Amino acid sequence: MRVEVIRSVTLKLLLGFSLKADWKPVPLIWSAQRLVALLALTEQPPSRACVAGTLWPETTEARANANLRSSLWRVQRACGRLVIALPQRLVLAPEVTVDVHSAITGAHRMLDSADPCEDILGVEMMSLLSGDVLPDWYEDDWVVMHRERYHHLRLHALEAMCARLSAARRYGEAVQAGLAAVSAEPLRESAHQALVSVHLAQGNRFEATRQYESCRRLLHSELGLEPSAALRALLPNEITGRVGAVGGARVVAESGPVPASPVYAQPGA
Repeated sequence: MRVEVIRSVTLKLLLGFSLKADWKPVPLIWSAQRLVALLALTEQPPSRACVAGTLWPETTEARANANLRSSLWRVQRACGRLVIALPQRLVLAPEVTVDVHSAITGAHRMLDSADPCEDILGVEMMSLLSGDVLPDWYEDDWVVMHRERYHHLRLHALEAMCARLSAARRYGEAVQAGLAAVSAEPLRESAHQALVSVHLAQGNRFEATRQYESCRRLLHSELGLEPSAALRALLPNEITGRVGAVGGARVVAESGPVPASPVYAQPGA
């Protein structure tokens, strides 16, 4: 019997679950997908008992272990080079390429000021940092925890990428990185600040002012706050004052008087 040799296995968890062997899709049922995702997101190889208890917390230990054996059998049948089953632990095969692993490594490099990151300052890394981990999976707390951790990491990395690209005068790409950060968290002022800085570095005062106004309106409508001092300081006082006055007049005209907002101290102030 001829045995098919699999040369590469690729697992994608960003923006959704996808498994391919030699670029061919590998179908897995839901329980098998959860098992593979958990192993991919766990930093240290977990014990079989930990995996069973995490994936099936509401069943008995015996039933959870039975479910694990069934799911593991299905994974091995679909792609034998995906999971290594040790006597007490389960681990994803080291040759499996996982997109979120590459994204996390790139994000940490982007945040390391001693690393020039020239080899990852491009569209591929920006694409990896622009998506969250399994965004449609909400039933498992462990997925939500990993997604939240990665979400914050990628936001910091996108802002750092924006600054690095701007410093390299690659303004078009810098704007894209800034927009990706703003899109991921519209109320994050540091993302708007990074984008305003790029526009100013390029000499586009109109774009910088428009981005500032967009942030100001969003903060006011959603939180009743004004932009931070750090964000306001990027633009001349006459611009931020005029934008605030025009925006305030528009709000008053449309919805009546606006109550005074409390002053919130900035962290580290």
